[in-house]
Amino acid sequence: MAAYDYDLITLGAGSGGVRASRMAAAAGRKVAVVESSRVGGTCVMRGCVPKKLLVYGAKFAEDLTDSLGFGWSLEGADFDWARLVVAKNAELQRLEGVYLRLLKESGVTVVEGKGHLLDAHTVQVGLRVLTAETILVATGGRPALPDVPGIEHAVTSNEALDLMQLPEKVVIVGGGYIAVEFAGIFNALGVAVTLVLRGDTLLRGFDADIRATLAEEMTRKGVDLRTTTQVRAIRRHGHGYGVELSDGQTLDADLVMYATGRVPNTEGLGLEKAGVVLNSKGAVMVDGLSRTSVRNIWAVGDVTDRVNLTPVAIAEAMAFVRTAFSGQTTPMDYENIPSAVFSLPPVGTVGLTEAEATKRYGAVDVYLSRFKPMRNILAGREERSMMKLVVDRATDRVLGVHMVGADAPEIVQGFAVALKCGATKAQFDATVGIHPTAAEEFVTLRDKRAENGRA
Repeated sequence: MAAYDYDLITLGAGSGGVRASRMAAAAGRKVAVVESSRVGGTCVMRGCVPKKLLVYGAKFAEDLTDSLGFGWSLEGADFDWARLVVAKNAELQRLEGVYLRLLKESGVTVVEGKGHLLDAHTVQVGLRVLTAETILVATGGRPALPDVPGIEHAVTSNEALDLMQLPEKVVIVGGGYIAVEFAGIFNALGVAVTLVLRGDTLLRGFDADIRATLAEEMTRKGVDLRTTTQVRAIRRHGHGYGVELSDGQTLDADLVMYATGRVPNTEGLGLEKAGVVLNSKGAVMVDGLSRTSVRNIWAVGDVTDRVNLTPVAIAEAMAFVRTAFSGQTTPMDYENIPSAVFSLPPVGTVGLTEAEATKRYGAVDVYLSRFKPMRNILAGREERSMMKLVVDRATDRVLGVHMVGADAPEIVQGFAVALKCGATKAQFDATVGIHPTAAEEFVTLRDKRAENGRA
């Protein structure tokens, strides 16, 4: 048997790569992880965590306004965006230290630099050449920019997270979760936001009632939605930009941000040279166990472009270690994965959309409620929540749980357990609600929506 420097070399120290490396080390393997940027990866350093910290900061603007309806008086309240960004960066620095400490304590060697494969067992990092019996690719993804005249004037979410000054007017291009989250952040802090998207509404792939509700609430908050519209060019003029649209209009902006998708980080890794097959988007092709076309090379997370969520990458990493190093063949289960959009208001969802359920099961029953949360009554806020259950008519099993409104991600996380256990609508009905809460609405929905109708 060939002698290797390591049992496992992981390319990428994001959430999936760190989890796989630590677990493999705990299983008694000699492990190295190679990272060219900051340990923690996209989610911790350039995505979920810093973005949610900014969402928290922006949400306080609404909370302070709402407090007036509850007897509070505000004097001297002020907001400093730069202070928020500095505080956010300090937290990221702390988290990176935590990740490095966890890797060190697990016995994992951290190698700084970009690794690329020389062959199926050899990784070069700068002038160093390392070998391993098993290689895991966990390099994630990165924002993609389209070929539009003037695109060099645009920023992505990476740069938007580190702005030291708020713009007065921003044009955000895209209708996915990154676009709507940043639209909510900027809008709540008083920035004039225009959201330009090709589709007819937000969040393609989500349940139709989620999409319609969020679009309605964001519009109510003052976000200018330009649907079925594309950007033709971005022109620099004075201290700002002119964004030329397909409908002939030109929007003025201090900042133009693109959130039109991400691509797998496979460029320059030498994967093809090692025999690893990529698809047309550059994603690593894997089987149900996360193994690539080369038997000793595996891949997890966004680099495979399967379900691009941090908890999924972590779960894939754990399944990989059990399969590769613990003798427990463990395919990843992609059914009923909950997800959230930290828009304002936020979205929580798990299971099938109404359209997916109808296509898969045929007849379904839909229970839907729209209501003004108790807090919003005294606050004088018109924002309404939406809750929806999709139920298989033949078996009474709940197939989808969908919500737009305050605390939606926290509420739906709990109901994700119920869906994983195959809960029925009758079991939802038999559950006693906690009163007064928004969450109790999910266990008190009694009236089915009319066929082919909307509540």
